[in-house]
Amino acid sequence: MRGLRVAIFADETGWHTRRLQAALRARGALGRCVDLADCRIDTTAAWHGLVIPGFGRELPDAALVRGIAGGSFEQVTKRLGVLHALRALGVPVYNDARAIERSVDKSATSLLLHAAGLPTPPTWAIESPVEAQRLVMRESAAGHALVLKPLFGSQGKGLQLVGRIDGEHRPLPALDAGYGRMAYLQRRVPALAEPGFDWRVLVVGGRAVAAMRRVSTHWVHNVAQGARCLPAALEPALARLAEDAAAALELDYAGVDIIPAPGAAPLQVLEVNGVAAWQGLQRVTPFDIAQALVDDLLQRRVAAGAARRRA
Repeated sequence: MRGLRVAIFADETGWHTRRLQAALRARGALGRCVDLADCRIDTTAAWHGLVIPGFGRELPDAALVRGIAGGSFEQVTKRLGVLHALRALGVPVYNDARAIERSVDKSATSLLLHAAGLPTPPTWAIESPVEAQRLVMRESAAGHALVLKPLFGSQGKGLQLVGRIDGEHRPLPALDAGYGRMAYLQRRVPALAEPGFDWRVLVVGGRAVAAMRRVSTHWVHNVAQGARCLPAALEPALARLAEDAAAALELDYAGVDIIPAPGAAPLQVLEVNGVAAWQGLQRVTPFDIAQALVDDLLQRRVAAGAARRRA
């Protein structure tokens, strides 16, 4: 694998990209950071029709997706199109565009988890404000709280509680541009302890490799919202559920958020992240996460692609 050139697609460089570049160097490969916004389609530039800054007329030997910048629908479509094209041209993309599309769209994630028979809270994605408000009222009357989330949100931003909150009804707010003028609603899982917590489990190449508890006095347990990271043992049930969730979305690597729940399903999957950050997790585990990602990319994806080409 020495001499391989890997495109690290990221909308910003920093701790994560430095760790990935160091892990690639340790394997004799070069990692070059590229923003997908700077890539373009130019059918006059080369036989393949892509321009990837830093790679001239050639394609990278592999690509590792660390982040995709937000933008207009057209801009994001073009950026994902570059990833689709790389895969079609035989370049291993980790995670590829199809997997990222499934995981970044929370409604698609919920649907696929449900279809796979995995425990996940009841979820709705509704465009009609009238129908969404009726749902909230019906759930509230049954004593349930709901979490309103931006469909493409991350890091716990924009989350709101609606429905039955502390014995009172809280209506659905206006579904403005921040929610894409639609309601993605998930029934809130009541906390079993104080302070509340959930688990973030990292799955690499189909195997759960590390976990942490995210503990917060607030009901949102994201690290970006102030949650504390604590070490957590990878209990068999926790690891198996995380692996099944990543498999349901066909992800090379994934950050799976799992919450303890009352009732027959003591563990439920909240979300699955296909461009998961791992700085908080790395602080509480000796396991070298960047090296695991690079090793899986090179040993499983790149080596398998080379074997297919030889065959």
